[in-house]
Amino acid sequence: MALEVHLVTPERELWSGDADMVIARGVEGEVGILPGHAPLLIRLQISRLSIRVGDRDIAAVVDGGFLHVTSDGDATRVDILASFAELASEIDATLAERRLEEARGRVAERRDQQAEIELRKALVRVDATR
Repeated sequence: MALEVHLVTPERELWSGDADMVIARGVEGEVGILPGHAPLLIRLQISRLSIRVGDRDIAAVVDGGFLHVTSDGDATRVDILASFAELASEIDATLAERRLEEARGRVAERRDQQAEIELRKALVRVDATR
């Protein structure tokens, strides 16, 4: 039994297919989803997401959103709905590092919530490329 996983944004479906496990960080902590998981709906943090397929992990980053799990008999489906998401393989590491430094500078200049959100997004993207 496998998980049917769909990672989507309003613009496109980034990844879909069968997986063995999904690991995500919700606002109340980390969650691991295996086949047969109980129905669930959680709000996601700006964080890294891992889709385990066999012996490899497909890494992605999400800027919040929701993770929804449904199970019906032997079928378990995981829908990850994010306003913005990127597969780690699509992230330009040099650009991510530059954006991280810019975000750190904005946070140092002024303590506003938007600058801190941009810093968290940049940190997650840089982490995903390592």
